[in-house]
Amino acid sequence: MKNREGAPSSSLRPWERQGGVFPEKDRSTSGTETPTYLKQLIAGPRPCSTETKAFSQAVKAVTSPTPKTSHLRRAITLAVLPLLFLLSCSSNSGEKEAAVPVQVVTVKKETLQRTVTAEAVLFPLQQAAITPKISAPVKAFYIKRGNKVHKGQLLAVLENSDLAAAAQENKGSYDQAQAAYETTTASDLPQEVHKAQLDAQAAKQLLAAQQKIYDSRQELFQQGAMPRKELDQAGVDLTNARNQYEIAQQHLDALMKVGKQQQLKSAAGQLESAKGKYLGSAAQLSYSEIRSPMDGVVADRPLYPGEMAAAGAPLLTVMDISQVIARAHIPQPEAALLKVGDKATVTVPGQENPIEGKITVVSPALDPNSTTVEIWVQIKNADQRLKPGTSVQVSMLAQTIPDALVIPAAALLTAQDGNTSAMQVSGDDHAYHKNVRVGIRQGDTVQIIEGLHSGDRVVASGAYGLPDKSKIKVESQNEK
Repeated sequence: MKNREGAPSSSLRPWERQGGVFPEKDRSTSGTETPTYLKQLIAGPRPCSTETKAFSQAVKAVTSPTPKTSHLRRAITLAVLPLLFLLSCSSNSGEKEAAVPVQVVTVKKETLQRTVTAEAVLFPLQQAAITPKISAPVKAFYIKRGNKVHKGQLLAVLENSDLAAAAQENKGSYDQAQAAYETTTASDLPQEVHKAQLDAQAAKQLLAAQQKIYDSRQELFQQGAMPRKELDQAGVDLTNARNQYEIAQQHLDALMKVGKQQQLKSAAGQLESAKGKYLGSAAQLSYSEIRSPMDGVVADRPLYPGEMAAAGAPLLTVMDISQVIARAHIPQPEAALLKVGDKATVTVPGQENPIEGKITVVSPALDPNSTTVEIWVQIKNADQRLKPGTSVQVSMLAQTIPDALVIPAAALLTAQDGNTSAMQVSGDDHAYHKNVRVGIRQGDTVQIIEGLHSGDRVVASGAYGLPDKSKIKVESQNEK
């Protein structure tokens, strides 16, 4: 292969070949050749703002058209020239390192409050869906939806003519049984007992008389003044009198024990049966009267007078909304920090200021569907502006940490692997990468558990992407 002058390619010097393409030549009186890239380097703009003296002299030595310059010296100079060029640039760039403007804050101690925030739904303090126990048409309603009611107030009445008649009949039977019981206990039984007592007393007196007759006749018989026959007759009469007394006494005892108890039990049983029937019919009649079980407001009334009210179907709904309960579901680790009585605030859409409340229930068991814990926060609702069913946000105070080291959340850097760090500022205005361990967060503030100390300075703004040991320029230093 030949060049443009006809010289073979094998006779070309290594530094004169560039991949088979010959560089242009500068036709001078000496016949030396200057590569095009070197011409551009000399004539064009400098890559650095200044050049070292060695670099300038090397360029002049290569480009000067001195006939005495040997090809070997020229080749060595061309090889060393790029190194001198790079050293010149690196030296110049190091001398003029640019400072990055940042904002700096001081690590200080503050009291932090750890809060647990969750979405919740409002529920009434109490709620009752009133269902009738009997099926009957609605005779009248005495309230409307939205009316305030009190406990025991009559709200509605169902048709009850048949129930009233049955109650009246059973009341008559009850009165009759009660009269019979009083008659049994007050007249019949006492008379029989009194008669038995008199019979026993008479039998006792007769026995005493016969005993005296027998004793006197026995004395006469012993003296020989009375025959044996009359003494034997007196003994028979004494035996009969004794037997009559024993029978009378047993009858009296039976009336006092068994007879009295059975008669009273029979009379009492009849009375209780009549009373039970009467009370049952009275209860059926009372089921036709629908009364409020609590103080509250009427939230629902689906039927109108004349419509059929079915047993077991809600006829009215009454809610107590003097206080409302925000029910939230939170993860188990956060629920473990809460207890009954802890303070909480509820943020309601449309209201500027949060409403204070307290935790009343921390469920002892997890929800099997969501594996979360249900929390109840009770708040006052005196003006009844809070409506059940409203979605709200609940913030519960779980922990208070005094003297906690804090920095702004903007000063915290989080790597892809989850490690956290901050750019600590040294006394020579350089920022150093510092690994930290964080604790709780409160708004725009983060607790530092490990890695920094009180009084340290960190980059608050401009730390993202800042290399380690970078020179910085503090634009402003805020006291945290």
